[in-house]
Amino acid sequence: MLKKNDQITVEIERFGAECGIAHLDGMTLFVLGALPGEKVLARVQKVEKKYAFLKTLEVLQAHPDRISPACPYYEKCGGCVCQHMAYSLSLQMKREKVQDALRRIGGLDVDVPMPFGMEKPFHYRNKTALPVGEKDGNVQIGFYAPRSHRIVDVDECLISRQESNLVLQTVRSWMEKFHIPPYNELTHKGLVRHVMSRVSKAGDVMAVIVATAASLPHSRELIAMLRAQVPGIRSVYLNVNKRNDNVILGLENHLLFGEERMQDTLLGLSFSVSPLSFFQVNPVQTEVLYQTGLDFADLKGHETVADLYCGAGTISLLLARKAKQVIGIEIVPQAIEDARKNALANGIENVQFHAAAAEEMLPRLVQQGLKMDVVMLDPPRKGCEEKVLESICICGPEKVVYISCDVATQARDAKYLCAHGYKAVKCQSVDMFCLTGHIENVLLFVKEME
Repeated sequence: MLKKNDQITVEIERFGAECGIAHLDGMTLFVLGALPGEKVLARVQKVEKKYAFLKTLEVLQAHPDRISPACPYYEKCGGCVCQHMAYSLSLQMKREKVQDALRRIGGLDVDVPMPFGMEKPFHYRNKTALPVGEKDGNVQIGFYAPRSHRIVDVDECLISRQESNLVLQTVRSWMEKFHIPPYNELTHKGLVRHVMSRVSKAGDVMAVIVATAASLPHSRELIAMLRAQVPGIRSVYLNVNKRNDNVILGLENHLLFGEERMQDTLLGLSFSVSPLSFFQVNPVQTEVLYQTGLDFADLKGHETVADLYCGAGTISLLLARKAKQVIGIEIVPQAIEDARKNALANGIENVQFHAAAAEEMLPRLVQQGLKMDVVMLDPPRKGCEEKVLESICICGPEKVVYISCDVATQARDAKYLCAHGYKAVKCQSVDMFCLTGHIENVLLFVKEME
């Protein structure tokens, strides 16, 4: 019987998400850091009745695509879980992850091609939000270690834009020089909670200091240091967050320097971005993802389209260029405000935005007689509420395009749609979060003939 901290040698059979899968005495073993076909020495971390989690200690027989991680924080951080494998193998792993979820959870029989990958899968993130803390009197800025709130102190992240790394390094120097107290989430004392940065395609930078007070000591010195050290710095914000929970940003923003908003582009449209705006973190792959969704929708110009969970209206406005009318629904009022401004700035008039929960607004619109030809879904990780799926099936659009950052909940929702008159006919994944274990997936459903 396996026990925690036992060390055993196992042979890896296949991928199980980003882990390697092995079996022992009828138990399924999930082995972190192991690749298919490898023989590894691993330590048992957790044991359940029918499965256990292990971590690779030593590779005894290596996969030909095993590589040395480029990041010095790889073992501690736990974010980029694919850095021990060639990028092409990570795409294969993600394909298998999507395929398994769609078949096992959704019961779907749909072809799953290889994900669309990046030519250069480093330094792609245009937004970072790093927690700030203290250890042994030293400022800590970095990422949380896996399954903890222990900060892994970093000086550079290989998937963040270099401008964001410069913001991190500059804020650290400022805090150390002027003895600015980091926030302690246990005592709820201290000032600086997070360092956030946004970088546009053009290299414009927005730095956001998240703090517990509405003023920063030595803010002029901070601005001077950022302007000297970060090329492209266009604005510096203080975001006030006095909550005693894990929410990163508060609702109160103070512009300390520069422009109120940052401009970015997406498939030919211009978008205005504030500290609170939602904007996808990988601009190169966002265009690939959204173009995939547009291709699946295959609009001809006469359609009424509902874009649910529309955020700041990025997909809505892209759809509006091809559709007769687009209706966007999003629960976050600030996002809808951004969406309306973005529509105005791009001269797009055939779109309506509603600041409401999709599970409340969509049934109401359907009851009022709304007829939809196409529905675009891009829900949060938890997937769609059943009322949303029910309303879609009642209305009966010809097509449903479902974009998801969690293929497990997407597969669950797909099962519902397929049980109520729809068929999944096309699938395409996009590697939005390169070197991590996450994947975006797009499914096309068509209404079956009665």
